[in-house]
Amino acid sequence: MNVLVINCGSSSLKFQFINSDTENVMAKGLCERIGIDGRLVYQKDGADKETTEADMPTHKQAIQMVLEALMNPAAGVIKNLDEVDAVGHRVVHGGEKFASSVIINDEVMAAIEECNDLAPLHNPANLIGIRACQELMPKAPMIAVFDTAFHQTMPEKAYIYGLPYDYYKKYKVRRYGFHGTSHSYVSQHMAEFLNMDYNNSRMIICHLGNGASISAVKNGISVDTSMGLTPLEGLVMGTRSGDIDPAIMEFIAKKENLDIAGVMNVLNKESGVTGVSGGLSSDFRDLEAEMNSGNENAARAVEVFCYRVAKYIGAYAAAMNGVDAIAFTAGIGENANFVRRKVCEYLGYLGITLDQEANAKRGTDVVISTPDSKVKVCVIPTDEEMKICKETVALL
Repeated sequence: MNVLVINCGSSSLKFQFINSDTENVMAKGLCERIGIDGRLVYQKDGADKETTEADMPTHKQAIQMVLEALMNPAAGVIKNLDEVDAVGHRVVHGGEKFASSVIINDEVMAAIEECNDLAPLHNPANLIGIRACQELMPKAPMIAVFDTAFHQTMPEKAYIYGLPYDYYKKYKVRRYGFHGTSHSYVSQHMAEFLNMDYNNSRMIICHLGNGASISAVKNGISVDTSMGLTPLEGLVMGTRSGDIDPAIMEFIAKKENLDIAGVMNVLNKESGVTGVSGGLSSDFRDLEAEMNSGNENAARAVEVFCYRVAKYIGAYAAAMNGVDAIAFTAGIGENANFVRRKVCEYLGYLGITLDQEANAKRGTDVVISTPDSKVKVCVIPTDEEMKICKETVALL
């Protein structure tokens, strides 16, 4: 089955075209600056990237360009749209309505739209992408794969906030968690890699990127995760603050003469390692270079980030009464070996010792703890698009 995987952002669109039988990514790419001017970066398997500048007023034009690239006689991989057997869409927020992936129909579209308040930057864009694909490929079944679905197994004690319970009953204010597609893929893949029984295991998955989250996965299901009602809660991230004292919002608003929108902008776009480093960068490659050059601001940001990761690992080891394996994944988790080293320095109480030679590797599944460590620590590259592809095929 040929599956087109679509991941729509507010002004961007990532895609992969995958043969599910061979798991071969036949083509992939990115549409950028949708609604501004437009750029398509396209790459056929085994070929160089091709960049095309073109107007993309809406996501419909972007998807049209993707389909034209896939059918291009020179660099395409299909002859016509009938060869697209299904389209798998990443949808950020499914609320409590969706605990698994679903085939999209009018009822599902309405339910996704009801979650727009919970993810105002993401769900509307996801819906635009779905509608565009429905119009351009009316014969192809559409599947929604939700970022929040994997975490719907959390027990009430993990997802309820210490707020008046009426807010949950009336507005569904609770922890939802995100990056669920990644946490699901990595936990299953690590179980296979380590030859563990997925249904009898305790894992901690550290999805560390510009957006970062950690999950506790016990016996194959998510029992806790660091992100909350929105992706702002939890770890210190690239530009997001993560956990803070809520009273800080009022304090800063008064001092800086900001309204609630202004404070939220600070927490989402000016905080995290960017803010802690004095505006230096959210990119850990920049932070590492500056830290190694003696920049105290960069060193501070890295230390704060790693400390928060280590604290959450400790919390989730307690929540599961132990841990068998820990995975690092996503952009920072897979590539920043100095971050993994610093985090693992806090984990001696778990009987973990780092294999420095293994920790230097990148781009592959690897155990980075020593053979005598009581807990296995791995680097497992995530593949959310392949997970969406598999979910799509499983439903159909």
